[in-house]
Amino acid sequence: MFVAKVTGSLVSTQKVATMVGYKLMIVEPYRLEPNERKSLMTTGRTFVAVDLLGAGEGDLVLISQGSSARLTPETKNMPLDTVIIGIVDRVHVDSACVYSRASNAMDEAGM
Repeated sequence: MFVAKVTGSLVSTQKVATMVGYKLMIVEPYRLEPNERKSLMTTGRTFVAVDLLGAGEGDLVLISQGSSARLTPETKNMPLDTVIIGIVDRVHVDSACVYSRASNAMDEAGM
């Protein structure tokens, strides 16, 4: 599993039947900044992920990749490699909060 930020969406009007009705999101995995270990930083990679939860652009999400992505009842018959399996509320590392969904929403709203 990885932590990733939803950076966009993808629309595909033609796809295999098992994928019809599922939202596709562009996600960018994040990692802990190695020096200070007080913030998250991008890995510089992007993936297309099937969204099972209603995540939105800017959300920090939990993703699963590879064969593990097909282990949920919803995804067992789908041809996918990356799936959003959680929306992250908070990330704590070494007793410091490096991400808070509530704080992030206020920051993005200009508060």
